[in-house]
Amino acid sequence: MRRIPLSRRSHITGFQPLLTGTAEHESALERDFVARISLLHPTASIISQPLTLRFRDGARMRRYTPDFLVRWSNGRSRLIEVKYRADLRLRWEEYCPAFLAARAWARDHGAVFRVVTERHVRDAALDNAKRLLPLRRAPYDHEAAALVLAAIRDQKAPTFEGTLRGLPISRQAALSALWRLIARGAVHVNLRTPIKPDTPLALP
Repeated sequence: MRRIPLSRRSHITGFQPLLTGTAEHESALERDFVARISLLHPTASIISQPLTLRFRDGARMRRYTPDFLVRWSNGRSRLIEVKYRADLRLRWEEYCPAFLAARAWARDHGAVFRVVTERHVRDAALDNAKRLLPLRRAPYDHEAAALVLAAIRDQKAPTFEGTLRGLPISRQAALSALWRLIARGAVHVNLRTPIKPDTPLALP
């Protein structure tokens, strides 16, 4: 695998811990992509810059390294290039032969190649990731969590706000426990939409 270079100009290099390992990124958009995938698909593996393709572009040979290979537990795989839309518009003719080579490689290896932009990444799911991922490994009050889970089980149609009402603990303690339970997947919500007072809750 190619090592990610030192930060230069507007590049933002770093590492993100995942449940399946660690993913590297070299831009803010790549960082956001990894965070979003980590929240929505916590068991997926995300491999940074997984391979370098060599391909012919007219009379010359070129090389291209996609940003990520994402693998799901069901065997599905996607080879991902993360680009800002403005960059795509400006350099499409340069990128296109490399993208065609990536698509051919993905087809031959049972994967799918996708170009991902800020339009796909920066949405409600990313907002939820920014809130929830720091809580995934945070300590929590087990007694408060048990009360929250019991309140969810006792309701026919539990919601975020409805679950907080009537608990024999402070609202702050209940909120802290509920957010952590959602972050850990012990309470399910639709992570692709904003989490609001009327958001439905469910147990796994």
